[in-house]
Amino acid sequence: MISLSGRRPAPRAAGRGTPLSPLLRLLVLTQLAFNVGFFAVLPFLAEHLGTSVGMAGWLVGFVLGLRTFSQQGLFVVGGALADRYGIRPVVLTGCVLRIAGFVWLGFAERTWDVIGAVLLVGFAAALFSPAVESEVTRQAVVWEAAGGGDRTRVLALFTVAGQAGAFVGPLLGALLLAVDFRTACLAGAGVFVLVLAGHARLLPQHIPGRERVRFGGGARLLLRNRRFLALCCAYGAYLLAYNQIYLALPAEVERAAGSQAPLAWLFALSSLLVVGAQLPVTRWAGRRLAPRRSMVAGLGLIAAGFAAVALARPGGWTGAVGLAPAAGFVVLLTLGQMLVAPVARAWVPDLAEDGRLGLYTGALSSVSGLIVLAGSSATGLLLDTGLPAAVPWLVLAAVPLAAAGLLPRRD
Repeated sequence: MISLSGRRPAPRAAGRGTPLSPLLRLLVLTQLAFNVGFFAVLPFLAEHLGTSVGMAGWLVGFVLGLRTFSQQGLFVVGGALADRYGIRPVVLTGCVLRIAGFVWLGFAERTWDVIGAVLLVGFAAALFSPAVESEVTRQAVVWEAAGGGDRTRVLALFTVAGQAGAFVGPLLGALLLAVDFRTACLAGAGVFVLVLAGHARLLPQHIPGRERVRFGGGARLLLRNRRFLALCCAYGAYLLAYNQIYLALPAEVERAAGSQAPLAWLFALSSLLVVGAQLPVTRWAGRRLAPRRSMVAGLGLIAAGFAAVALARPGGWTGAVGLAPAAGFVVLLTLGQMLVAPVARAWVPDLAEDGRLGLYTGALSSVSGLIVLAGSSATGLLLDTGLPAAVPWLVLAAVPLAAAGLLPRRD
């Protein structure tokens, strides 16, 4: 493996321009398709549960939390299964479960039916996502070793594909909602039918270089891997800061604009920035910054975004001027994400045990998800304490700075 503790050597001249393998191209397109199908349905779930199904607000929140837990919390299970059985059976099984979950959700009208469908939808992603992500990471390392370029470029392309799907999916879902929510669910299931058919035909039965390992012993080694756990904690703190786009930002937009209508434009701005700028930013950082410094710089930008809102809050500005700090926060947060996320995932192969990349990839998401779950509750309390307006944002600015201090320092 190539160390990420310092600047990587430039790729060999003979390997410049090395194209991505057919498998890598398939997996990148997979991420695009996954997110189109997912975001055609899930952004509209809360409103459907509250209005059409008639759930109370607390129950809607509980159902959404169950979905997150059944997905992020169980990534480590999907990763371990991919290490044991290979990615093909895990990905295909996950697609079948996602199809069944979306169809069930489209017809669910009772609370327990909704809960069952949502758990199935989440667990499906807990199977296929870590399998795909771990194989993309492994193939990126192979591509880098062959002189194709920095592995973070492949992971950046993977991120761009996901963001493109996250941008197109809600647009598709909004069009389908003109009919009804069931139609959106069935369309989302249809996307995964196409993914299932494509992968049944194109995904290899055996991928050269991928070894299958037994279940036993992997978790014990992982829990003793202090450097990997340090990366998980740092990545979890980053995700906690990033998730304020769903918690702290809506409150700030509501204060400045009198409604949350501008949120849609800010989310679109974030997605378009990633789609348009992720690859150039990754190339720029790869030439000038060692991977750890890239992550530190990204976390610094995120902290600056929180600080910008904190400095503006005492002014109490509203309207377009009042929204300017929120827009600046989104831009800095997104730029920071571009520097942090691909490098963090590219770091995992250097810390994982041989044959356990799926387990470690899943654990990165699961541990980080638990940190976000606990930290979000604390953030909610912080925002409701009645402290001076700038204080919660300054506290949140300290989170990415603390994450920078947690990053492993040596290989």
